[in-house]
Amino acid sequence: MKLPEKKLDVKLVALDLDDTLLGSDLKISDRNVDILRQCAESGIYVVPCSGRMEDAILPFVRRLAIAGMETGRFIIAINGCSIFDLHKRQQIYCNKVPAEILLRADELAEQAGLRSEVYTPDVIYYREETKWTRLDVDLCKGKGEVVADYDNFLKKGFTKMLIPGEPEQLQELQKVYKQEFGNKAVVFTSKPYFLEVLPPNCGKGEAITWLANYLGFDASYAMGFGDAMNDESMIRLCGYGVAMKNGIDYIKDIADFVTEKTNDESGIGDFLEKYVL
Repeated sequence: MKLPEKKLDVKLVALDLDDTLLGSDLKISDRNVDILRQCAESGIYVVPCSGRMEDAILPFVRRLAIAGMETGRFIIAINGCSIFDLHKRQQIYCNKVPAEILLRADELAEQAGLRSEVYTPDVIYYREETKWTRLDVDLCKGKGEVVADYDNFLKKGFTKMLIPGEPEQLQELQKVYKQEFGNKAVVFTSKPYFLEVLPPNCGKGEAITWLANYLGFDASYAMGFGDAMNDESMIRLCGYGVAMKNGIDYIKDIADFVTEKTNDESGIGDFLEKYVL
């Protein structure tokens, strides 16, 4: 188990949601809420950092009740493609997948018998509703909408495309995407049944680095908590990358530290109380 030997100097805490800050019941525990409020009150920026769109993150911000503080005003959405300032009520950072990549990714998905989706801050759009698109919308607790001329719609460019489906199919499609797009897009599975296509040079870690610099300090003062592959750049680029005890082995291997408790045991609150506060 990787644990700090002394109190850590932290100015920003970035928090993945699913399987990290959230328990299996998709809720934030009272202990995590209490400790994160203490962090915000002590001057540490507390930043939800999720693959979800902005509107789907807001209920968790309200649960933390820190949005009114200077240290609780930012959220990072869509795996680092968007940073939203709640005080200004505007997006301050945005990175989009080029239209030609979206069109080709959708074409390849269709050839594999799969359907793609694209994200905006408040709506997930798709060609038709399926059990898989419904699963994503329900998990995000967001809104889903069918687009009649989906091909033309994709030409606008979007922050994220997601292809939901059976894990075995997505593994094969991921290989095709990586060979086809190379460094023109970031491709990974955030969950076994969600394959994501993001802009190049984009990730949670890159967004945290940008936000830290925007706030006037280096990312070496940032701490990121995560559990899965979409947290990799956050774990690598934050000064303190912390993997959840329940995280995948790869993320635990590359992390600076690993929590002593799981997401269902308020692992974040436990770690922050012991080694930061």
